[in-house]
This record gives sequence, C-alpha cells and structure tokens, in this order.
Amino acid sequence: MYRTFQNGDEVGIVDLWNDVLLHDPINRTRFRSQVLLDANFDPRGLWVAEQDGKIVAAILAITRKLPMEGTNLESDSGWITFFMVHPSFERQGIGHQLMEHATAYIRGQGAEKVFFSSYAPNYFLPGIDESRYPKGFGYLKKEGFRRLYSPVAMHRTLTDYVYPQDVRDLKAQRQREGFSFGCVQDGDFPAVIQFANKHFNPDWGRAIREGVLQGLSPSQILVAKKHGQVVGFAMYGGYEQIRERFGPFGVDESEQGKGLGKILLHETLHTMKQLTIQGAWFLWTSETTAAGHLYLKNDFRTFRSFHVMLKELTN
Repeated sequence: MYRTFQNGDEVGIVDLWNDVLLHDPINRTRFRSQVLLDANFDPRGLWVAEQDGKIVAAILAITRKLPMEGTNLESDSGWITFFMVHPSFERQGIGHQLMEHATAYIRGQGAEKVFFSSYAPNYFLPGIDESRYPKGFGYLKKEGFRRLYSPVAMHRTLTDYVYPQDVRDLKAQRQREGFSFGCVQDGDFPAVIQFANKHFNPDWGRAIREGVLQGLSPSQILVAKKHGQVVGFAMYGGYEQIRERFGPFGVDESEQGKGLGKILLHETLHTMKQLTIQGAWFLWTSETTAAGHLYLKNDFRTFRSFHVMLKELTN
C-alpha cells in the first residue's frame, strides 16, 4: 500500500533508513529537525510503501514554501532529498511507484524540474554517492535523471596541524595594506550576512544567522575586512552544531589573488586546533574551482564524491 506520511511514520522511516542507507545512518532527532521541522516540509510530499503494517520504502519530495531570500520560491524547481527501498522488496516496482507519486506532487506544485538532492537548507547529502550506493545511482538514471555536476566532500586532520609561517607573514603584509582579520563582532552581523547572500548563496547567510541563534559562538566566525568593509569570512560548527564541520567560507571575487582565502582558512583551522578539534571536514565543493585547489594545496583530501542529478518534468 502506498500512502503519504502520517503521525508515527517517523519511527519506521528512521529504522528503514538505518537498514538501507548503511553509510549515512541517522537518528530520530536529526529526522525531526531536518525533515519534520523544515519550513518547506509538506506531508503530502513524503510517500511510503507499507507491507503488513511495516514501512518498506520511502521517498521525500520538497518544493519551497519559504524563500531562501526575498520572495523567490524557485517555483520551477522541486527536490527529492532521500529515497530508499528495503532490500527484501527490491525489483518489485515499488521504487518506481514512489517516484511517480513524488514527481506528481512536485509537478502539482507547478515545478518543471526536480533535483536530487541539491536542496538547501536541509539536505542530508549533496547528491547520490555512486560508489557507496550504485543501485541508487542506477535507479535515478532509470527514472530519467541525468548527472548535472559532481561535488566532493573533503577532510583534513588537525592532529599534526601547525599554522604555517608563510601564512603568518602573508597576514602581516595584508594587515599593513589595510586588511584586518578577526572574529565577527555583533555589529558585523548585518554586513556579513548581506555579504554572504550577495556574493555567494542565501543559504550561507541563513547558516550564519540560524547558527548563532542556535548557540553558535561568534568566535567560530572569522571575518576579513578591507578598510572596515567585509571582503571574506569563514566559519565552523554552523551546521547541526558539529564542531568539526568547516564552512561556509568565501572571499569577494574582486579581492581574490591576494591570499585572503588562505589566511582565513588557516585562521579558522588554527582556532579549531586551539580547541583540540581533531579534524575539519565539509560536504560540498568542486575540486576544479579556486576553493577546491586551495583546499587540496592545504592538505585537505577528498573522501566522498556525489552526483547532483536533474530530471525535467513533462506533462
């Protein structure tokens, strides 16, 4: 039997999740905060398959009810953020039926395309991890999704970290030129959030705002300024209050090439090391961008790859 979410399903869905998505287990607290309390969650978009009173498959479809910034609801887009079928019930067409229900919901909200799973703010993974979930990748292709791009997750151990002297020297040089580096101050927040929204992604501004509201210390947000104007920032611990999680992080494009990103990166890593944090990691970048090259040159290593997938919806 196929039906939409009802009270109590969260228990069966989390149990199923941990039976199927073995590399990415969750608990009910994470499910509550990232799904049920998501401002865009609609029970009509969460479909399950039930057999003898037990949930054996599930899929979540999302469309925006609350804009990330301004009034833009990205009304042409929808997202699938997770799907799963218990191994005992594979190859029975259950996954296909769930996808039909999910895409019908998204189409009914007026969207013309659906992504897996580049949804902000409450994505679990950037996309499908082909190496860990090859059957899931095959399923998406069979359902008409195509690969859009492939972000990577990176990690750097901090057990052997030492703040490089050449970066200290570069910082001193930039300070003589009018740049400053330090923790965000209360009066900086409007400018930093606006900077993140304008130059990068509204989700980054949201991460700053909501992180602090949820208890993130301002000492975990580093800011670069030029003659008092924000030109870059970096933070850690802003997602799900995970101290080791680095980012978001960015520098004004007009100021790139001056090593400001390198300075902010090492200022942040040094701060993390002072707190005996043993490593820094993040889920989403491209190895071929300037940021990706910066990470690789500073001892970050790729530990997972994902595919963001896209399907065009037709009537």
